[in-house]
Amino acid sequence: MPSIEKLVLLNFKKFERLELDFSPDLNLLIGDNEAGKSSVLLALELAMSGSRSKVESVGVETLLNAKAVQAYQAGARTVADLPELVVELYLAGKGIPGLNGNNNSRKRECDGLQMVYKPIDDFSKDIAEALKADPTNFPYEYYGVQFMTFGGEAYSSVKRHVHHLAIDSSRIDSEYAAREYTRTVFTLHADVRARSRLENAYRQNKSSFRDDYLADLNGDLADYQFAIRTSTKANLETDLVITEDGIPIENKGKGHQCFVKTEFALRRRKAEERLDVILLEEPENHLSHTAMNKLVDRIAGADNKQLFIATHSSLISARLSLQKAILLGAAGQMTRLDGLPDDTAKFFMKAPDNNVLEFALSKKVILVEGDAEFILMDALYRKHAGVSLQANRIHVISVGGTSFKRYLDLAKLLNVKVAVIRDNDGDYQRNCVDNYAGHAMPNAKIFADKDNLRKTFEICLFNDNQALCEEALIKPRMTLEALPYMLANKADAAFELLLKKENELIAPAYIQEAIQWISA
Repeated sequence: MPSIEKLVLLNFKKFERLELDFSPDLNLLIGDNEAGKSSVLLALELAMSGSRSKVESVGVETLLNAKAVQAYQAGARTVADLPELVVELYLAGKGIPGLNGNNNSRKRECDGLQMVYKPIDDFSKDIAEALKADPTNFPYEYYGVQFMTFGGEAYSSVKRHVHHLAIDSSRIDSEYAAREYTRTVFTLHADVRARSRLENAYRQNKSSFRDDYLADLNGDLADYQFAIRTSTKANLETDLVITEDGIPIENKGKGHQCFVKTEFALRRRKAEERLDVILLEEPENHLSHTAMNKLVDRIAGADNKQLFIATHSSLISARLSLQKAILLGAAGQMTRLDGLPDDTAKFFMKAPDNNVLEFALSKKVILVEGDAEFILMDALYRKHAGVSLQANRIHVISVGGTSFKRYLDLAKLLNVKVAVIRDNDGDYQRNCVDNYAGHAMPNAKIFADKDNLRKTFEICLFNDNQALCEEALIKPRMTLEALPYMLANKADAAFELLLKKENELIAPAYIQEAIQWISA
């Protein structure tokens, strides 16, 4: 199986230049909207497909990097300076004939595929005239795509070196997507000889239907008669559908379609059936929590295939191993999470709930220990910072005390600024200083009350807001005083305080310090 070791992009969509190294089994592409996850999958699909029609259907004006076009327009605007789009796939081959060579941007002797979208040489004169006639014109129409191996051999959709299947849940119920998926799966399950035999038999049966069943109708017609389409646009591949219990899967719900198609692609095949690479675009879309867990289990059990998954799901990212994740930033930055400690990666795989993607996509995060702090944090932040957390683009995540170090491991890799707000639990030095000695870093700081008698958030909040807490929480017939009530009903008490005293509560000093530090 020729897995993809590296992707190199030049002037492809948002990327002026990008290099990504891949794992031979699983690769998780994570990032915010517009970070380029879909673009990476599209580049892989187009280069593997060898299909001019697929590239042209997307359009060079869509694929060519906008900054490269703008730079050209601002320059000398010669034919020689026109930007080129390049996609290179470096394969893990061992000198496979035809694939091996140095026909790549790095001039490296290896196996690989190259897709180049550039001006067609034969049109140089026409391009020059078009540029002279209209200085604002960019000659997209004179661009053409070439597919070459690193060995210098042309390839096409007929001769694919890497067999792949792409599933995009955002387009999963469109007629075109259903047809393309079925056609691809059919070509994977039937070799060229079998497909030719089946298509020939299908065409012959269409002719027989015309002769046997339309003869009487056509006998009454003179100049014009009915026939059956037998062109390439009405062949076996276009007419095939995949069914479940006799019902075409495109008639099922979007979530079920996504699950069935993904499961169908991942299932074990016969040794002679070949599927090297699977591309999954946000497989979590339209899936219930139960279906999502089933899908994650199915993906985790896949073998002998290279998977590329673009996702916004913390469940998929964490359960399939964060060490396989590649974080794409909005400005084109790239961070691999393969440096995450093994025990932390395993922790997130087993944790019942986690917010790893919310954390990974943030610049600044406040980590709190419990629900009470989470409920009140925005109000306390507004009180002391004068603006909301959202206005300052600061995320608050409740993680539980045992998880702080796991998120700090992530912060070290991703350079996220993190304020950890926690209880001292009766021993500030041991729990809040010594406990984090191995996690010291400039972008993270631990905040807790230094007074061991003020051992929890509730005690600190009550001591600093005693009158407000008693006024809001002590009611007729209550058996508990305000502080015991807050300790026994942490979330409920915090919510009551938020409703009744939101604008009056004062944060304990250590939380004020955390707010000042994270806001800087």
